[in-house]
Amino acid sequence: MKVYFHTFGCKANQYDTERVRQAFDESGGVAVDDPALADIAVVNSCTVTSESEVKLRRFVRHIAKASGAQTIVMGCAAALDDGTIAALPSVRAVVANADPAMVLRAAGLTSPPDPLSVSRRGGTTGKTRALLKIQDGCDEHCTFCATTLARGNNRSRPVAELVAEARALAEHHAEIVLTGVHIGTYGTDVRGASCVVRSLGQLVEVLIDAVPAVRFRLSSVEATEVDDTLARLLIEAPRNLAAHLHAPLQSGSNRVLKRMGRHWYTAESYRARLEWLAERLPVFGLGADVIAGFPGETDADHHASLALLHALPFTYLHVFPFSVRPDAAAARLSGQLRPQVIRERARELRAVGEAKAAAYRARRRGQTADGVVSGRHQGRLEVMTEDYLSIYLDTDLWDGRPRFEVTVN
Repeated sequence: MKVYFHTFGCKANQYDTERVRQAFDESGGVAVDDPALADIAVVNSCTVTSESEVKLRRFVRHIAKASGAQTIVMGCAAALDDGTIAALPSVRAVVANADPAMVLRAAGLTSPPDPLSVSRRGGTTGKTRALLKIQDGCDEHCTFCATTLARGNNRSRPVAELVAEARALAEHHAEIVLTGVHIGTYGTDVRGASCVVRSLGQLVEVLIDAVPAVRFRLSSVEATEVDDTLARLLIEAPRNLAAHLHAPLQSGSNRVLKRMGRHWYTAESYRARLEWLAERLPVFGLGADVIAGFPGETDADHHASLALLHALPFTYLHVFPFSVRPDAAAARLSGQLRPQVIRERARELRAVGEAKAAAYRARRRGQTADGVVSGRHQGRLEVMTEDYLSIYLDTDLWDGRPRFEVTVN
């Protein structure tokens, strides 16, 4: 069986796709890069925005038109499907989330390997960078988010399992990215006096001790969930833990944060934690997610977000125009804004992010960095620095090492 894979969404989705890809591989499937050559197309879906689902439907229709492959849609949007995805042309099955055994059965295969681990395959972010999903699900109920409904509650993976997978990944990768849905809550669901790892900071410390040769990186983590252990590692162990945080903000207005259901921090506590870290890190990549035009957001709320973004040392931003998710509580909130207002506010937020990124890049130009090869781009070697900058080098200058000192250009 020839299988084509495509992933929409986050790094957790990328990890899940790789597990399913391996399950097909170990059950006799052959991965192909062109859907026209495939018997089955496996598409991992995302439900973060309405745009992501529009792209999914368009892509599935394209596969049906361009090839004879049947499609299995898995992932978050699949978990919440009301029949719309199932009714798309050539869709063979809709599988909630991404359980490899269920996807294999949907494809007509009945003997999935057990257990599965992406460690045998070699990661999903490039030949020298790997993903390690440490938990799944989320216990919070942000009013704009349907992912919690699709993914379920927080579930931390066992420490021993993560250490074993990290060691296997380290044989072929110079960087391991720790990912999940809400990684800052790792360990909070664990019970029993015998468990000594009950936080993300403790887990990272264990992983560094077990696999000291690689560079770990956190994917997305709440600013106020960067505990003292994580902060110490960021400051004191830059070779082991990349000096980079992607800390979702969503809004710089406390009033809007309350309407979003993000009760565990305020604009002030978010700012205080990141300023404290920035003062102590000579090199610091800092990104954030920001939502433009949340229901009820006033001009004053929007300007509060702009002011906070200007005040903090961000090096890039991910801006999302608010879109209604029918299953999320925000769809029922009053004060829905006009699309043109949302678009204009998103444009202003993106302008701040672009200016911040350009200014940080200019400050770093000519300085040295700890680089890990992440792939190739337009015939050049792409290298990722500890602070999340992409450096491009001529391939004939590369001696084959996966990690080396590089000058920011």
